[in-house]
Amino acid sequence: MPRIELRGYRRARTPFGSLMRLFRYFRHCRTILVCAVISILVYAGATIAASYCMKPLVGLLKETGIAADEVYAKYTALLIGLAGLYFLAVVTNYLLNRLMLECSAVIMRALRTELFAKMQKLPISYFDINTNGSLMSYFTNDIEATNELLQHSITQMLISVMSLVGTVSMMLVLSMKLFAIMIVLAAVVITVVRFITKRSGKSYREQQKDAAAVNGFVEEMIAGQRDIKVFTHEKQVMADFEPVNDSYFSSSTEATTVTSVVGPILNNLSHFFYALTCAVGVLWLTGENAGGILITFLGYIRTFADRVSQISEQFNAIMLALAGAERIFDVLDMPTEEDRGEVTLTRDGRDWFWVKPDGGRVPLRGDVRFFDVDFSYVEGKPVLKALSLYAKPGQKIAFVGSTGAGKTTITNLINRFYDIQGGTITYDGIDVRDIRKSDLRRSLGTVLQDTHLFTGTVMENIRYGRLDATDEDCVKAAKIANAHYFISHLPEGYNTMLYSDGANLSQGQRQLIAIARAAVSDAPVLILDEATSSVDTRTEKLIERGLDGLMKGRTVFVIAHRLSTVRNADAILVLEQGRVVERGNHDDLLLQNGRYYQLYTNMIELA
Repeated sequence: MPRIELRGYRRARTPFGSLMRLFRYFRHCRTILVCAVISILVYAGATIAASYCMKPLVGLLKETGIAADEVYAKYTALLIGLAGLYFLAVVTNYLLNRLMLECSAVIMRALRTELFAKMQKLPISYFDINTNGSLMSYFTNDIEATNELLQHSITQMLISVMSLVGTVSMMLVLSMKLFAIMIVLAAVVITVVRFITKRSGKSYREQQKDAAAVNGFVEEMIAGQRDIKVFTHEKQVMADFEPVNDSYFSSSTEATTVTSVVGPILNNLSHFFYALTCAVGVLWLTGENAGGILITFLGYIRTFADRVSQISEQFNAIMLALAGAERIFDVLDMPTEEDRGEVTLTRDGRDWFWVKPDGGRVPLRGDVRFFDVDFSYVEGKPVLKALSLYAKPGQKIAFVGSTGAGKTTITNLINRFYDIQGGTITYDGIDVRDIRKSDLRRSLGTVLQDTHLFTGTVMENIRYGRLDATDEDCVKAAKIANAHYFISHLPEGYNTMLYSDGANLSQGQRQLIAIARAAVSDAPVLILDEATSSVDTRTEKLIERGLDGLMKGRTVFVIAHRLSTVRNADAILVLEQGRVVERGNHDDLLLQNGRYYQLYTNMIELA
């Protein structure tokens, strides 16, 4: 199986640009950030000052000509001061961690909210080409990586940088000669760090992409466990999983291999320069407290090496986290579903009206027409070709035809889930591209073959059709849909909780709730997409009675799986290869002895 990749929009980015963009989210916690920066400064200052205490301590041990009591008093004062500095460092470090935990939690909440809101605005086509597991990885792997960056990596990086600046300053104060040696160390270290971080950034991006692929594969396999077991494809699924898992293993191994060399290289360099500084210091330094200066300077070399090592490690952690942040930014920067519609929808009692930009109102009648419509999901592979059709107000129009003929595509275009490449679709004489999408879809009630039920009560799932519907409205809709009887016999009636897409209901019961949801929306136009194809004949009759009550007085589009369900349609459109090849009612089409006659007689023979 080829690698699963998230597909969509990708903008060229630099790590610095992504980091700066992430920093803008600190506006959500400015006060906390100020306190955190103060804590970093105090912590760095305390640790640097504590290291400097070694110089007077060594000098005190070499002093002569002063009383022992005085030496003891100075020694005690220095130790108390040293303990106080370390205590201050511990307290500020604890406070800093608490502040950054709170700040990162605030930023993660804002980032998740922005990402979730963006997902609601993306076109349906984006979800067509990305698996659920891959999309979920944005909210798990990538958010967690970004959270780690804010909680720990940036904090430790700032501490290390502040300490490094302070350490370099103190080294300059102690000895310019010894500091010259450190310039060579710094040049070597910077070269090594730049080389490694350049390699690691690319490796971490591949690792995050492959992690998303694993998530997507596993999520799909979990969802399809019943089919896998029915067809005994366990071994094949395992074989398909291996290359996906191997790809993730390879990218993660490469990422860790690149970064694992940082510690040993920097440690060996620090040991070498430590020994070199010690040898040169003995030869170069003179004066009464030369020993104190050398010991203190050597301590700063250790601190310098530790901080450089920490900065390098945090750079790698930041590269990993930025790989997740960049993937999130890719989604946030994607073009949203385009909507230039200015015609809106309003309701006055039971009457619906289109409101034009000039304020004029057009009664919503439910007249839908296609004029020479061309459409393809993939360029060069047309699904509809110069398609023309019409549905007059109150008519029941049925679409029949072979799989892939374009039946569901027509209803998707009415909803404007996709935009056409040629021709025009009008709704009450108005080009659907001129109608605001949210209002257009609000005027359409839809019952799908596989309707999704959300975790919540039966009442809440029915109310999903119209969020301002009262309990009485929902019960009335359930009665119209012929669902009230079975709902009343559930353990908690309308307050019965539904879980896992309504797994505690039968397929027929789920469909009846979907019909009730469409009924409560009270939309003037209905789209029924093979609403009875997944149920038995007895349940089909029950659902059809519910649909009969729902369809009264509405324009209805029906995609038929069983031709027996469309016999009473006002017009049946037979589709083949994206074109209408026959149109008429049931009896007329049978007399034509054409494609519909073939489909119908084949169904009779199978029955």
